[in-house]
Order: sequence, then structure tokens, then C-alpha cells
Amino acid sequence: MKKVMCIGHAAYDITLPVDHYPIENTKMRIKPGVECGGGAAANAAYLLSKWHMETHFVGVIGNDLYGNRIKEEFRQVKTNMDYLEVSNTFDTTTSYILANASNGSRTIIVSRNKNEEVKCQSITIHPDVVLVDGEEPTISKKVLLENPTCISVLDAGNLKDSIVELCNYVKYLVCSKDFAEEYTKVKIEVKDPQTLLAAYQKLKNDFHNTIVITLGEAGSYTEIESKMTIIPTLKVTNPVDSTAAGDIFHGAFTYFISNDYSLYRSIRLANIAGAISVTKLGGKNSMPSLKEVLELEHSYDI
Repeated sequence: MKKVMCIGHAAYDITLPVDHYPIENTKMRIKPGVECGGGAAANAAYLLSKWHMETHFVGVIGNDLYGNRIKEEFRQVKTNMDYLEVSNTFDTTTSYILANASNGSRTIIVSRNKNEEVKCQSITIHPDVVLVDGEEPTISKKVLLENPTCISVLDAGNLKDSIVELCNYVKYLVCSKDFAEEYTKVKIEVKDPQTLLAAYQKLKNDFHNTIVITLGEAGSYTEIESKMTIIPTLKVTNPVDSTAAGDIFHGAFTYFISNDYSLYRSIRLANIAGAISVTKLGGKNSMPSLKEVLELEHSYDI
């Protein structure tokens, strides 16, 4: 079995369902929310563990209530935590998420007392697959350089110097539309293929790896057999909460590309996994099973 290592952010999410975005200086009564661990790399690690890959997580949490809950969730899916560091001087990052039921959008307020990287700089195992989210740039770069033949994926969600540097060391740069626009200075209009092509070519020319640009409900954009292609996703008529949809996409993409699926099918199936997740509230409890994703591939004409 291939060893997967996910390196990056772990947080604790408190998701609150609202009927509309709150008006300042008013009171709002809501139904009970959902609490669970979050963070891009941590969510991907949880999904990969749930899908029965041997998964190691590298990151840092606080020695507190939320940190303990994150560890317990990892234990339940048998994620290896040998490189999950627990800090006595760092509070586990907390994200308060307003999930707007009127349109499925979410607004995230992040509480973090300081930036904290893992102290360990010696990873003794050699993973076959590495997924990084840019939140642990030092150890991420070290692991990528020490394992040049591994299947490597970068979840580039936003433009930061540390993420841009890691773009140079991965085989698959899977970035958000926001990242692509900010980095390339190209305003992407999904219905204008020239804008997509311009952004893609800038990324390709600069980093020389496989580029995938995620476009939310429009799907994902990449090059398949020398042809630029938008790979569509499932149409969700009543989205509930988009929290962790991107993390789930990246985890699923990593699963499929590392298990010898073609690039097209890896993206198609990852699109489906992300789309399923927006039909439920919260992050981890919205993660589909592998069976659900594979069955939907053949049930829907997308």
C-alpha cells in the first residue's frame, strides 16, 4: 500500500447555519451547528484515511480541548499521528463558519493566537504520495526535495510567498481560481476561454508541472491530451454549505491520481466528491465514501 503524507494546517471548525448573512447589531436565532476538525491538509488526511490509504499527517495543534478532539477524529480513521506536534504555547486554530442556507456560501472567521510551524525537521519515512497546503512551508519543502520521485500535490488556495515557492517542487499544482487570478494578474471569466488559457499558460510557463485550476460550481480546468478542457462537476440545486469542499476535492484528487486513475478521471471524480460535500453542513461529516463517489460517476451525465 502506498504511504501518503499530508503536511499543513489543522484547525477546529465551528459551523453555524444561518438563513441569511447577519445584519450588524441584531440578534439571530439558529438551529444547532456542527463542530469538527478542519484545515486543508488535515481534512485531506482524514478523507484519505477514511478511504483506507495509509496516511500520515504532519502539522501542529495546541495542547487543549480542540486539539484533543482533532486527535480523536484522526484516531477513529487510523491516521498516523507520529508527526502531529502538540504545542503548549500555541492554541489550536479555531474557525467560526457562517453557512448561509440561502445560497450555500460560507463566511469564515479564523482565530489564531500566533503562527506556529512544526519543530521537527527530520521525517524518517519516505512517502509515495505527498499533499501540502503551504501552511508548513519549511518541512513541506524538505520532504518534497528528499522524495523527488513521489507523487506530489499542492493545494494552492490563496496567494502567499510560501505557497508560490512550493509550486516549484510539486508534480501537480492544483490551485483555486482566486490563486490563479492573483498570481497571473488575469481576470478569469469561465465563459471566456482566452482568460482561462492565459492564466493556465502563465502558471505552466513559470512552474512546468501539471496545472489544474478549480472553478467551483463550473468544474476544473486543465490540459487533457494536448487539449484545454473544463471538466464539469455535478450540479447541486440546493447547496447547504461549501465548507471543506475544496479540501475534499484535493484529498480525492490525490487518492485517484496516486491509484493510477487518469488525470481526467481523477479530476472528474474529485469534482463529484466536492459537489457531494456541499449538500451537508460542516466539513468532516460531509465527506462522501469512496463508494458514493464511484457510483455517482456512472449515475450522472456530467
